[in-house]
Amino acid sequence: MKQVVAALIVRDGKVLICQRTRHQTMPLKWEFPGGKIEDGEQPRDALRRELDEELGIEAHIGEEAARIRHEYPNGGTIELRFFAVHEYKGEIENRIFRDLRWVHRAELPAFDFLEADLKLVQDLAKGKIL
Repeated sequence: MKQVVAALIVRDGKVLICQRTRHQTMPLKWEFPGGKIEDGEQPRDALRRELDEELGIEAHIGEEAARIRHEYPNGGTIELRFFAVHEYKGEIENRIFRDLRWVHRAELPAFDFLEADLKLVQDLAKGKIL
């Protein structure tokens, strides 16, 4: 099972969402920044590394907000761990995505998110998480 970490970066009541490029798997879908945990890596360390690589920030990784297991129709299973990020150093820069947006949580369901993120998106929109 693939282990994945993602950040729920919150600023001024909005959450940062990222759009995949046309060349990535599941092109143009929206997601939260993060990525795979590498062998021997702790989840928070993996997320810190991913946020530096993808956004150029030094993030303070907060509490785990959600954990989701998802099986894709092709048989691939992933476990996603979402962590709150309320503080970071540096300015966010888009290093790998097609687009980045800050959106109010109620607006999240209007975006075409990855299938694995859909329940979390609904819970965020309803104020059940964070």
